[in-house]
Amino acid sequence: MSDRLFIFDTTLRDGEQVPGCQLNTVEKIQVAKALEQLGVDVIEAGFPISSPGDFHSVVEISKAVTWPTICALTRAVEKDIDCAAEALQYAKHKRIHTGIGTSDSHIKYKFDSTREEIIERAVAAVKYAKKFVEDVEFYAEDAGRTDNEYLARVVEAVIKAGATVVNIPDTTGYCLPDEYGNKIKYLMEHVDGIHKAVLSTHCHNDLGMATANTLQGVLNGARQVEVTVNGIGERAGNTSLEEIAMILKCHKGLDIDTHINTTKIVPISRLVSSLMNMPVQPNKAIVGRNAFAHSSGIHQDGVLKHVQTYEIINPKDVGVDDNAIVLTARSGRAALKYRLHVNGVEIEDEGKLDKIYKKFLILADKKKEVTDDDVLMLAGADMSESHSVRLDYLQVTTGKGVKSVASIGLDIAGQKFEEASSGNGPVDAAIRALKKIIHKQMSLKEFTIQAIDKGSDDVGKVHMQVEYDGHVYYGFGADTDIVTASVEAYIDCINKFRN
Repeated sequence: MSDRLFIFDTTLRDGEQVPGCQLNTVEKIQVAKALEQLGVDVIEAGFPISSPGDFHSVVEISKAVTWPTICALTRAVEKDIDCAAEALQYAKHKRIHTGIGTSDSHIKYKFDSTREEIIERAVAAVKYAKKFVEDVEFYAEDAGRTDNEYLARVVEAVIKAGATVVNIPDTTGYCLPDEYGNKIKYLMEHVDGIHKAVLSTHCHNDLGMATANTLQGVLNGARQVEVTVNGIGERAGNTSLEEIAMILKCHKGLDIDTHINTTKIVPISRLVSSLMNMPVQPNKAIVGRNAFAHSSGIHQDGVLKHVQTYEIINPKDVGVDDNAIVLTARSGRAALKYRLHVNGVEIEDEGKLDKIYKKFLILADKKKEVTDDDVLMLAGADMSESHSVRLDYLQVTTGKGVKSVASIGLDIAGQKFEEASSGNGPVDAAIRALKKIIHKQMSLKEFTIQAIDKGSDDVGKVHMQVEYDGHVYYGFGADTDIVTASVEAYIDCINKFRN
């Protein structure tokens, strides 16, 4: 009988803290349902006290999914716990995740407290949370830099107070794999009553060791891992769900089992990437587009002779679809709906499918072949229809030795505006014309074009940061014309600070 490892997904909480990757409630529910199909055990749905939006999302996710435990994050503060308990009222299986920093750095500089007071606050928070739910998880923030002996005292105290799970976060991504593994081992061997609770890992990737640290934690006794789809998360990100799931699937000798349906990995990876407008790096393990690509002649020869020469994973095991259905201008609604399904997007509303299909036909007329990335972009594009500022038209004249000139038309809450401007290149000219209509002091902080590598007719994807009134807003645009994509990204930023 293999050991059971619980998968705690925090894509919708820690993952969503990435600047520019915030989701609305409808999008969060879409991801939560996909996580349920994937087979995760726990979904950390948000931090309810942090904002009305987070509170509402936890409520609605609790209603939308059935069997995973829904978890809400809190500080070791009673009002946080009250708020979390209220947000979780509709969850079939509920958990409150409360905690406090335990490293000397946190105790001194963050809390201006003492070790004994921190233990008292930790115990009080767990006992208070137990009044609302049976399943209480405690996190010892910055456990990675916490002295093991003191950490063991904290863990023992919160287990005695009723914690069912104890999270040992490497909050700063500082630990080496052996160091983190030994920390879990120390707790397993020195905490009285340790078997009354599950130890959990929560590793950040600041030094590129999140997955290695998590695996070492599991090998030394942790039986819950806190992970995100595509490894997204604050700073350099969190441990990748897909990496841990496939490591354990490939290394059957470890005899550790998850309930993850690995064939759903690539679809949910693409879904999260699309909804959060956060590209997956091509060489990303498991889900990068090059993960199963072989360009070396020696490798190609080996794979052709026997696939396992250079591939340890069957692409179909992670949901890489080999189906030969190719989307073109002649494809019908059924083919489009199927490709959406393959990529984790379920469209039941025929009216919405018709709207996406019309946009698909326009795009297919411009391109020889419509890719999965294009399909996901089309599925998410309809949210722009509710924006108060929309692009009506854009015309640009440019060329070598010629000053770029752009004419632009905007629809702002039903009113039409037109302007023109010259600039240092077509994008600069277009944005200058746009700014003549939008009389705001905005400054462009970052401008990124996602690599185009599938052909000259591919959709260009632009990510942008604009500063306005002391705040930074993140925008995204996609189009076969990169100038149009750039303007759409700028307009996306404008709509965010107008809302």
